[in-house]
Formats: sequence, structure tokens, C-alpha cells
Amino acid sequence: MSEPGYEEARDELVEVVRKLEAGGLSLEESLALWERGEALAKTCERRLAGARERIDQALAVTEEDVADA
Repeated sequence: MSEPGYEEARDELVEVVRKLEAGGLSLEESLALWERGEALAKTCERRLAGARERIDQALAVTEEDVADA
């Protein structure tokens, strides 16, 4: 199974938090949701870091173009 995109991971993370906050879960269910939430949060962080890197690269190219002009 491939890693979800940022929006998909974020939406699922919101749902995980909602379920945890609602309560009424067994300890095992809560732990499983917590672990899933941690994995989703890491996915979001990786996706955002990748987007930041792409933006930084694009800005660097733009700055080089301006400096060369």
C-alpha cells in the first residue's frame, strides 16, 4: 500500500483525533488509533518537507535567473 498524499493523511488524522477525543474505546483500540495518528503525522511532515524543498529549489532557480539578467 502506498503512502497517502498530504490531504488524505491530514483528513485521516483529523478523523483519528476525533475518535480519540470522543472516547469510549478500549485501550487496544485507543493505542492502535494513537499509533496510526503518529504515522499519519509523520507522513504529513514528510510531505510538507518535500514541498518546502521544492519551493526552495524553485526560488533558488529564480534568484539565479535574476542574478544572470
